[in-house]
Amino acid sequence: MLHPLKKRAAVLLATSTVAAALASPVTAAPAAPAPAERASQAAALRWTGCATPRYPTLQCASLKVPLDHDRPAGRTITLALTRVPHTAKTSQGPLLVNPGGPGGSGRALAGFVASTLPKDVAAQYDVIGFDPRGVGKSEPALDCGSGHFTPVRPDSVPLDAATERANLDRVRAFAESCGTRHADVLPHIGTVSAARDIEMLRTALGAERISYFGYSYGTYLGAVYAKLHPGRVHRLVLDSVVDPSGVWYEDNLSQDLAFDARHKAFLAWVARHDATYRLGTDPAAVERRWYAMRQDLRRTPAGGKVGPSELEDTYMPGGYYNGYWPNLADAFAAYAVRKDPRPLVAAYERFGAVEPSAGNSYSVYTAVQCRDSAWPRDWNEWRADMWRTHAKAPFMTWNNAWYNAPCAFWPTEPLQAPDVTNADLPPALLLQATDDAATPFSGAVSMREKLSGSALVVEEGGGNHGIALSGNKCLDEKVAAYLRTGQAADATCPAQAAPQPTTATRAVPSSAGGAALHGLLGFRG
Repeated sequence: MLHPLKKRAAVLLATSTVAAALASPVTAAPAAPAPAERASQAAALRWTGCATPRYPTLQCASLKVPLDHDRPAGRTITLALTRVPHTAKTSQGPLLVNPGGPGGSGRALAGFVASTLPKDVAAQYDVIGFDPRGVGKSEPALDCGSGHFTPVRPDSVPLDAATERANLDRVRAFAESCGTRHADVLPHIGTVSAARDIEMLRTALGAERISYFGYSYGTYLGAVYAKLHPGRVHRLVLDSVVDPSGVWYEDNLSQDLAFDARHKAFLAWVARHDATYRLGTDPAAVERRWYAMRQDLRRTPAGGKVGPSELEDTYMPGGYYNGYWPNLADAFAAYAVRKDPRPLVAAYERFGAVEPSAGNSYSVYTAVQCRDSAWPRDWNEWRADMWRTHAKAPFMTWNNAWYNAPCAFWPTEPLQAPDVTNADLPPALLLQATDDAATPFSGAVSMREKLSGSALVVEEGGGNHGIALSGNKCLDEKVAAYLRTGQAADATCPAQAAPQPTTATRAVPSSAGGAALHGLLGFRG
């Protein structure tokens, strides 16, 4: 589980040759094509204007790639692309950006990154956004069926056999629907296939090397691409870093513990602002009131929409971005103190409810994660692991389990995740908050050890997920300097100040630093 459902965010591979590559060391890229060949390939991309009021120089294009990279003359699929062209006389080439997920659309991120970087840095790059295979405007777009998140769902915590059966029926039906609707495509949806698409995009751009800036799951995609093609990497920025040694079952268990700690941090913040919220000054007492609210909703869902599972969906985004805390605290106080469920329903509709694009995003999320690596097929193993973890971290262990549980029944066989250890790259820049819940800090340390010569910039005391270009001047200066020069060094930056309480009518505007970024980050990552 890497990033929550939109609207939760305003909120953790496919052929015979690839399988063999995953089971053995991955070799470096072949020699660069000749200049004439590069010119021909570049001509295949026809950029047309698709400007928006915010991004007036944005352009769009599409690229055909093989569905099966081992059969390049076979069926093709289409990737949707965006670009903000460089304006400097001397260009450093393409900078590909990815918002994570898996399942996140990257087309809008190009405009955001190009407009948020210092002008002199953005001017040196063609900033390229893309929808990975299966995502958004790329074709075919996966959609395994609607209604999977329709409220009110069964309680995520299976306190009785009937609740467990109801949840199992849901996730099994979703997996079966994916297999029925997309049997021809699912074997080719995964991180290695997406990384091979990036290499085809590099070729189509006519670039000797590319730079890459990825958030969350996008850090793993970038590391896999770099493993496959280390000689093609110019700059590599990885923000909020996936632990490559835990893909994906173990990473999700680690998230459960980290999200529980982050939820406790939110409740402690509520307690510090008791003058506003009147929920008590003792964090433990505030936590008991939150779980009492959860129990009340089990009996009577708020507005006929918000039961325990939907409550978790609503509050999980607070683990990604503390800019949401004032709205979430007001909804909590309205329900628990003022006995008014309406703000809670409104918070669910803003942060937790599913919008139409979520069907596509969640379908790609499951298709990638279930294919990338092995998941337990014995439900008894899941049950034991979840109850053991739930005892330590009750906030979202079971919610996260059901989110990923289609992988226990997935219709395609899993591949072996590649070892991304890499000594052949130029220095990479990693950025990580110490208290990030979606990608815990230990993952960044693990990735740093695997990428020889990389540097880690730590946001000390920070807990947000996705920290560069979200208003922390120290972090943003480190990114800009690296993109200018390619030089990186370990460093520590202080976290941004915690938010202050606001009234329910003073929601954080979508254009405000962190809120703007978190509205673009990918599906659960």
